[in-house]
Amino acid sequence: MGIGLQEMIILGVIGVLLFGKRLPEVGRQLGKGLSEFKRGMQGIESEIHSAMDTGSYSADAAYDDLEDDYQAPTAPKFQPPSAAPQMEGER
Repeated sequence: MGIGLQEMIILGVIGVLLFGKRLPEVGRQLGKGLSEFKRGMQGIESEIHSAMDTGSYSADAAYDDLEDDYQAPTAPKFQPPSAAPQMEGER
């Protein structure tokens, strides 16, 4: 689903009507802006990839930290009642 021939012609006519003699200048500026945008995006992607590759905190270290912090759950010990329960009316 790209831009077809008819859409390109319509965009060209609109561009000529809006910009006239300045159309080459506007196209050049638009091209420069797009290339700067792409360069910036590539820079961001390379920073992300380098941070992922040279991560200072690896998954193994994170797992080791979790093992060190782990404490086994403890439940209170059950102690049976010392005397048989009495009903309120039996005292």
